[in-house]
Amino acid sequence: MNYRDYTLITADSRKVVPGALFIAVRGHESDGHAYIQAAIDNGATGIVCEEIPEGVHTPESVATLGRVRGRGPLPQAVGGVGAADDSGVCTPSGIEFEVVENSRKALALIADEYYGHPSGKLTLVGITGTNGKTTTVTLLYRLFKSMGYSCGLLSTIANYVDDERLETSNTTVDPITLNSLLARMVDKGCQYCFMEVSSIGVEQDRVTGLEFAMGIFSNLTHDHLDYHKTFAEYLRCKKLFFDNLPAKAIALINTDDKHGSVMVQNTSAKVVSYSVKGLADHTARVMEQSFDGMLLKVDGTEVWCRLIGEHNAYNLLAIYSAAVCLGAKPEETLIALSSLEPAPGRLENLNGPRGLSVIIDYAHTPDALENVLKTLRAIAPKRQLICLFGCGGDRDRTKRPEMAKIAEDLADRLVITSDNPRTEVPSAIIDEIKTGLTTKGLAKSIVIEDRREAIRTAILTAPECATILLAGKGHETYQIVGREKRHFDEKEIVTETFKLIMQ
Repeated sequence: MNYRDYTLITADSRKVVPGALFIAVRGHESDGHAYIQAAIDNGATGIVCEEIPEGVHTPESVATLGRVRGRGPLPQAVGGVGAADDSGVCTPSGIEFEVVENSRKALALIADEYYGHPSGKLTLVGITGTNGKTTTVTLLYRLFKSMGYSCGLLSTIANYVDDERLETSNTTVDPITLNSLLARMVDKGCQYCFMEVSSIGVEQDRVTGLEFAMGIFSNLTHDHLDYHKTFAEYLRCKKLFFDNLPAKAIALINTDDKHGSVMVQNTSAKVVSYSVKGLADHTARVMEQSFDGMLLKVDGTEVWCRLIGEHNAYNLLAIYSAAVCLGAKPEETLIALSSLEPAPGRLENLNGPRGLSVIIDYAHTPDALENVLKTLRAIAPKRQLICLFGCGGDRDRTKRPEMAKIAEDLADRLVITSDNPRTEVPSAIIDEIKTGLTTKGLAKSIVIEDRREAIRTAILTAPECATILLAGKGHETYQIVGREKRHFDEKEIVTETFKLIMQ
């Protein structure tokens, strides 16, 4: 097949238009092979699949004898669709079928070819790990923009084609969307693209076929076990990203994480290390910090940054190291680093009446919650620390009691509430969270299922000069209840509550 001859490529039969190529992908909830006939009826003239289902027929408007080519066992003639000749490859007289071993991988490779291999026409940097991905790619994008480069960004919060913002729904989007965005970046003259690479995205071949100039590893902690089932499988998918890096790429790893060296065991890329606690190619140390920022010593040079927390020291060091590896001057990079603002919903501080500090953070894993609470405790050890959190529905249930234990150990008061309950019953999620609390933890906790009321209560009942952490939602301006996405902006709720106090 010459894939670029088709009017469009899609894995969604509802998007098919006359002259389109339909790729039938086996998903976790549905199988695209069941929609091959619908794609043909909608005008598809090419089908890529792993097998041709029985009963598939061509419409009267095209030749009734299609041809099949591909590799692997070829199906027998079914429903008017003929099998290939002895060679297995032939020119179609109507609708062309191509049988492949793995249509999900084929989708990624076809998308790469269809859009002209855009990843090879810019410098593509991907970061994977449990925590820190969004902050790192967002700030890398801002850093390189501040240094005069045209850049693209693919992140959990939003996608950017230079200055154009585009909404996103996944950490790593599907291969067709991904390659189309990269092609738009190339057309806009972008020189760099910084993107988050999720373990699920790797496992589902969403980044297959992309040409990465650099891969960054941040850390690996407890998350996504609802999907991967075991930590070993979660690690394997992260490692696969580095296994597939080309020899001319750079693998930048956090050696303070015990999984850092594992990630690059089989990589062909050049390995560069960074560390906040030990020796590495690039190092940083936290000298002092407050709610306004922290003083870092990066590769021996002191720099004041507007982010706070040891976990952000890692993020900033990864950003600095990546920039230097990509050819930026160290001094210029440090100056630009000092002007960077935190990513939205990452330790975002809202100062209110009575000396209150409300911190909004996306922390939704045990490790992330622990990092944020330790940071807040270190900055203001004499303030009462209130932790409001919940856990998402239809996601990893094993982390619920773990997060409760961490909150009990590090916070003075707990407000347990909903996050994005999705199709689970909120009260049932909260009950599972509470199993991680001791009698002492239960005594200093209150449960308010309605998150809006929980936020209002946490602020209105807080003592003067308290620090209140709203964990889990971060940049999100919605709450998912059932399958409905409802408007829910924590900054709006906090601002409204501050006004009530001042009345």
